Amino acid sequence: MKKILFILLAFSFYFSVSAQEAKTLFVQMPDSLSPLLTAVNRADCIDFLESKMRAQVENRFGHKSEMTELSKDYLKMQMSPQVSWQMKLLATSDSTKVICTVTTACAPICDSRIRFYTTDWKELAASDYLTLPVLEDFLLPSDSLVTEDLTHARSQIDMFLMKADLSKHDDTLTLTLTTPEYMEKETAEKLKPFIRRPLLYPWKSNHF
Repeated sequence: MKKILFILLAFSFYFSVSAQEAKTLFVQMPDSLSPLLTAVNRADCIDFLESKMRAQVENRFGHKSEMTELSKDYLKMQMSPQVSWQMKLLATSDSTKVICTVTTACAPICDSRIRFYTTDWKELAASDYLTLPVLEDFLLPSDSLVTEDLTHARSQIDMFLMKADLSKHDDTLTLTLTTPEYMEKETAEKLKPFIRRPLLYPWKSNHF
């Protein structure tokens, strides 16, 4: 009897752990959140990649989508030549997990949207888990000698664009300012000296 109980507990633990893996949650994602990929598409991508094959499938629009990265808590899809999608499982202090997704569209300048969900794909308020930077957070302090150049360059900015990347290797989020890429070359060159390196956000205490 004890042996049977042990086996049942072991199976229960195994399925509990596997249910919290990125690949399982990816397949279980509601179709409403996956307009390009069917559940079969998503499962096929995982099977192909785990079999060391190219994980490319034909999506709902008849074009190619490809899974390029997969680990227990992370995956990345190239949905189309212009759009990529990342997913990361993040542990919270009460032993539950949340899903963070990043959708990046490059047309041609890249801009990202970050979303958070429970493990049964109910959307959470992103502001509870991430405080997004503003333009000033990407700029270095300036002195009076260069204020005029900076002021002129900033006056040309009418869109705030940034690219987000979740790390496959750790619980970090990297944000890169892409606004200068759409600006006129001369103006972008004037702004360039004032731009910080990409901002790195570690996941700590349920928050980036």
